[in-house]
Amino acid sequence: MTDINAWRKRLGPFGVWAPTDALPIDGAVKAAVLIESLGYSAIWLPETMGRDPFAHIAHLAGEATSISFATGIANIHHRHPGAMRQASDTLSEQTGDRFILALGVSHAPLVSGLRGLDYSKPVATMRKYLEGVEASPYMAPAPPARAPRLVGALGPKMVGLSGELADGAHPYWTTPEHTAGAREILGPDKLLCVEQKVVVTTDATVARDTARSALSMYATLPNYRNNWLRLGFTDEDIDSTADHFLDALVAWGDADTVRARVEEHITAGADHVCIQAMTPEHAFTIDEAALRALAPNPT
Repeated sequence: MTDINAWRKRLGPFGVWAPTDALPIDGAVKAAVLIESLGYSAIWLPETMGRDPFAHIAHLAGEATSISFATGIANIHHRHPGAMRQASDTLSEQTGDRFILALGVSHAPLVSGLRGLDYSKPVATMRKYLEGVEASPYMAPAPPARAPRLVGALGPKMVGLSGELADGAHPYWTTPEHTAGAREILGPDKLLCVEQKVVVTTDATVARDTARSALSMYATLPNYRNNWLRLGFTDEDIDSTADHFLDALVAWGDADTVRARVEEHITAGADHVCIQAMTPEHAFTIDEAALRALAPNPT
């Protein structure tokens, strides 16, 4: 079983959610080594339609040799549960217990629309999948410990499932209020690792334009939209990208202001915040200056 308390201590409050698919491999390695040097505890790497995250982590972990790596979030529709178990246990073994598996159901337009697969019952599908991962045989040398398994959970049913059959949850595009609700559902004994987008700038127009750019590819995805509606925002807030909606989702301001906002998640019950530092006016580019300014070990 996964030692939740040990991982809670290892992770500490801050990691980095790092979209590296736009970078050449030497740039991705440079970013990983920098993040490690700044004292962050983990690098969270997405899975979209770019690099395979497991192969990518295997390479990066050989260059950044002390930091932990996590998938944020591995798509269960891409892999049989046995293949997911193999990838997770292999990386956990070969990195010396520096791997976290966060996995999710993705979104209907990407699953049923793009790939023609069934997306009718995501919670039931995730339940069956988690049970399949647990039941799958693995006969290579065992990793030092089983990698934590987190679920990319937004709605209360999926958050509940992440506490029942996994080691916790990894919510994305949420608020401290959502974090408080997720912790209440999970209880005290599960990991809660939340993603938070930030823009380190005091220019409100630049910050909000950057947030709008980031939001553009997510606003039509039902899982996110439904979650924002549950949090009290309206369809008009979302469709118009209202300032108060953007400000609730994306932390901006000087470094002290942004850090205080990130820490609201910790106060609300998160164990760990995955900071996604967006370069002003270039939302999908990692802002290294911001990561330096927010770092546990600033340089």
